[in-house]
Amino acid sequence: HSEIYEGVGVNTSFCAGVSRFPQTHSVDADTLLRQADYALYRAKQQGQQQIEYFDENEERWQRDRHEQRERLRKGLQQGEFTLHYQPKVNLATGQLAGLEALVRWQHPELGLRHPGQFLPIIESHPLNLTLGEWVLEAALTQLEQWQEKGFDTHVSVNIDSKQLQAVDFPQRLGELLLRHPRLQASQLDLEILETVALDQVDAAIANIAACRKLGVTFSLDDFGTGYSSLAYLKKLPVDTLKIDQSFVQEIVAENRPQAMLSAIIGLSRAFGMQVLAEGIETEDQGLHLLQLGCMHGQGYAIARPMPAEHIEEWCKNWQPPARWSSTGV
Repeated sequence: HSEIYEGVGVNTSFCAGVSRFPQTHSVDADTLLRQADYALYRAKQQGQQQIEYFDENEERWQRDRHEQRERLRKGLQQGEFTLHYQPKVNLATGQLAGLEALVRWQHPELGLRHPGQFLPIIESHPLNLTLGEWVLEAALTQLEQWQEKGFDTHVSVNIDSKQLQAVDFPQRLGELLLRHPRLQASQLDLEILETVALDQVDAAIANIAACRKLGVTFSLDDFGTGYSSLAYLKKLPVDTLKIDQSFVQEIVAENRPQAMLSAIIGLSRAFGMQVLAEGIETEDQGLHLLQLGCMHGQGYAIARPMPAEHIEEWCKNWQPPARWSSTGV
């Protein structure tokens, strides 16, 4: 509420943090004050006129989360992270169209960890940007090593909203590309989620446009799961639509996904974009996609993500199923 102090109107508000006594374990006065102070911090985060009670379980969760983040930071410093690569191919010819770089954590005690097992720990945390920059650097370094051996290809890297919306992202990306002068910028494709692109859409569009001026390309990942309108899609300067695997997995059994896929493929052509299907797990799914006019895809029916050292051998040996090659598309 408002008060008048020496003729000046002053707005006042009230927040309180409360710790309880007794607790399930022994605590001293200093601990109680620290807990109340933490609860007060949480109350202020909620807004004005708030009271927050200290929660032992939440403190334990926060402490565990902090320890997990510090362990991840240590893992980055000690070289425990690596990239696996999943091929993207022309479904009819089998020709390699590029590779998607997927981060893995080779944890010394827990074994190989997938993104879903550690990325939530650092969501909305500065470590997420640190890891994102490491992935970009590692992918370009590997691309350069392949090129030195005469194996030329393209690599796509997933970036999140905080990376994309950072004011200095185009500048940092440009500096990264300069550190790899033997590569063409067009060999790098940045994959963004549909929801990421539409979060602060004007900032996203500006940064995408600035990055494309450097020569990199963009793909809109998991397309069909978000809420982009035709107007936004027309404004987004992306090069490829990646059809979400949920449509692909139902394509054989149901008519509606086929209609949706036909619409997305037609949409991509109308906007001059490439289209690629994710999550192809069976030969029949690949065949249906080809019949609908989708020429490119990735998924377990083609290859699982694999270490970089296995890619060249896979490329020498893989052939598309005969039914895909004989479609005449």
